[in-house]
Amino acid sequence: MKTRRICHFLLSLFVLNLFVMSGAALAAPRDPLTTALDIRGLMASPQFSQSVQLILAISLISLAPFFLMSVTCFMRIIIVFSFTRTALGTQQIPPNSILIGIAIFMTVFIMSPVWDEVNKTAVVPYQQGRISQAEAFDIGQKPVKKFMLKQTRERDLALFVQFSKIPTPKKLDDIPIYVVIPSFMISELKTAFQIGFLLFVPFVMIDLIVSNILLSLGMFMLSPVMVSLPFKLLLFVLSDGWQLITRGLLISFLR
Repeated sequence: MKTRRICHFLLSLFVLNLFVMSGAALAAPRDPLTTALDIRGLMASPQFSQSVQLILAISLISLAPFFLMSVTCFMRIIIVFSFTRTALGTQQIPPNSILIGIAIFMTVFIMSPVWDEVNKTAVVPYQQGRISQAEAFDIGQKPVKKFMLKQTRERDLALFVQFSKIPTPKKLDDIPIYVVIPSFMISELKTAFQIGFLLFVPFVMIDLIVSNILLSLGMFMLSPVMVSLPFKLLLFVLSDGWQLITRGLLISFLR
């Protein structure tokens, strides 16, 4: 069952690559260059064979890591984990590969409902021939856009709507995907930095206490960081820090 879910996730991510690229091209102002780069119209054109469409699709797969970081919860998770490691002062422990691995599987866990909806409403009907590629793109982007809009601040969204020079949208569904994505990304950055600030506070307090104690004892040559590290690790382990951080991240997305 887990393997099947991961396969659905990868397939849905591939479809996401297709409709985001095509959606951005279609939503942009119509000039000759934009028309030439209209991926969705190109792939739907009858003058192109299935082989050409397959080559274009395989080329878009290379963008999967970019979209994984841009339109999912991966960004917030990996930044918070990086802040946690920096606040602890453990240098490269846990290694980057471990943090990235945890962030990826947490992303799969959190995004599974979204990918399942994309798979049921867009991928499966398209594979069965009930809808066209253009319809699959339009239907498939809606669950992802809904997830991003839920995590996006109105102020950030208004910023990109203003500078995109598009007509004022009457509802959220009218906002193009190429406007939603950067708004979502800067909102995620702000949220991650806010969480990182809160993580730093208790560990900075430990550093200050240890520094004052060493200063009062006249131990000027002893590094406060070296002395405070065991105490920070002890506090983090006793409070079950990884569980608390993971729980907080899950609640922030699944509430």
